Amino acid sequence: MTTDVIEGKIVKTKISQSELDVMDVLWREPTLGATEVANRLAEKKDWSDRTVKTLLARLVEKGALSTEKDGRRFLYTPTVSREDYAGPATRSFAKRLFGGRAAPLVAHLAEGEGLSDEDIAELEALIESLKS
Repeated sequence: MTTDVIEGKIVKTKISQSELDVMDVLWREPTLGATEVANRLAEKKDWSDRTVKTLLARLVEKGALSTEKDGRRFLYTPTVSREDYAGPATRSFAKRLFGGRAAPLVAHLAEGEGLSDEDIAELEALIESLKS
């Protein structure tokens, strides 16, 4: 298993798509119990409570979540922010598929989904800030 250090936290990678779905809930609402996480996910996923608890346990093992005992249950809190996780994950993705180059990645996104006027304006602003 490989590891990444993100903002001083060791996170064992790879985080699967299902685990990212769980992380998404906890990034939006930090510090929830397993039942609350399962309830939030029930709107989009047909997962049992046991499946959610397994995913939570994997994320704790990987260092992406911490736990705190609250009576008879545990509360789960992300140890890394979405932004801090997204940076290395995006760089890894770009490296694997595009040799680490940003331009082909952006071009691929533009061709596939298209870019909104807002996306283009944000990219232009980013490019201008990188030039200065």
